[in-house]
Amino acid sequence: MKLNKQDIREALKNITVPGEGANMIESGAVTNIMTFADEVVVDITIKNPSLQAKKKVEVDILKTIHEKVYQKAQVKVNVKVEAPEKKPSIKGKPIPGIQNIIAVASGKGGVGKSTVTANLAVTMAKMGFEVGVLDADIYGPSMPIMFDVAQERPLSVNVNGTSKMKPVENHGVKMLSIGFFTKPDQAVIWRGPMAAKALNQMIFDAAWGELDFLLIDLPPGTGDIHLSIMQSLPVTGAVVVSTPQNVALADAKKGVAMFQQENIDVPVLGIIENMAYFTPEVPMASGIPNNKYYIFGKEGAKNLAEDLNVRFLGEIPLVQSIREAGDVGRPAALQIATPLEEAFGHLTRNVVEEVVARNENLPPTEAIKITTMAGCSSVKK
Repeated sequence: MKLNKQDIREALKNITVPGEGANMIESGAVTNIMTFADEVVVDITIKNPSLQAKKKVEVDILKTIHEKVYQKAQVKVNVKVEAPEKKPSIKGKPIPGIQNIIAVASGKGGVGKSTVTANLAVTMAKMGFEVGVLDADIYGPSMPIMFDVAQERPLSVNVNGTSKMKPVENHGVKMLSIGFFTKPDQAVIWRGPMAAKALNQMIFDAAWGELDFLLIDLPPGTGDIHLSIMQSLPVTGAVVVSTPQNVALADAKKGVAMFQQENIDVPVLGIIENMAYFTPEVPMASGIPNNKYYIFGKEGAKNLAEDLNVRFLGEIPLVQSIREAGDVGRPAALQIATPLEEAFGHLTRNVVEEVVARNENLPPTEAIKITTMAGCSSVKK
């Protein structure tokens, strides 16, 4: 069959370019169409640098041509990313020696954000990266327990004539947390400015040294602490953790929207689904081994990632040993040759992959500035 270019152009009008409002033809994303008998080559240029967006474009074009033009057509798609021009400098106050800063967030509490952060950190360390964790969950710090350093205290060290805090280290990860400076039964009852001041001290008065990644464990929701972090630091990117049920997804969507807000503009590296499914250790009466029970719903975070056009970074099952490992200060990802090590390894590789793509295709993130006018705070770059 001889394919017709006009038929292909009409078919491609049914596809919207990721991150843009118009279809592929009207937006000018399709730069060239070539046909050879039953073969077609489509050249397209997009602005979204994520691997998820590239893959979606390829799949959509292939599917549309097969459905609307010719089912047996041999289709090749060449995707080119036209990245925005890189800005010459970063405003704000980056930390010398730290290459990438990743914020780990969740719209809702109780979805396992801190557990995911801890396991991401130890997995990165196992991969050979230099890693640090800043526990920015001021009102509910949990990292000291998860790393079995609750009784430790940061020491003071001299760096170039200045006294600095030396982060506590375990499992190859450096860490600072407000939990090191409070008693276990002491509630932190601080207003926003006090919390922001404490965070700034842990960020800038610490001897972090050379780090490939600094993971920031943010508190749940979208509020003062989040703005303080993004005001203080040029965050490389953010990952959002959610469980599959609708009540958690609604809040996760707000978390993504916060980072994507025009005046904040922190790249969202992707969404992680925690407690994705449960598999009993002993097969149930059905006799089906490795059966998955979707207690909180199936693939909710994955579907949300597709809807928001961000990458789905991976899923972590609901496993008792993850909780037990966190409680004794030895994150589950430290286990050797287990399904959990594999799951966290897959997740971490995807995060690193997205950071690399983000750094290659997008300009550096600026720290935002907070201004107050007429009693109302506003956010700007």
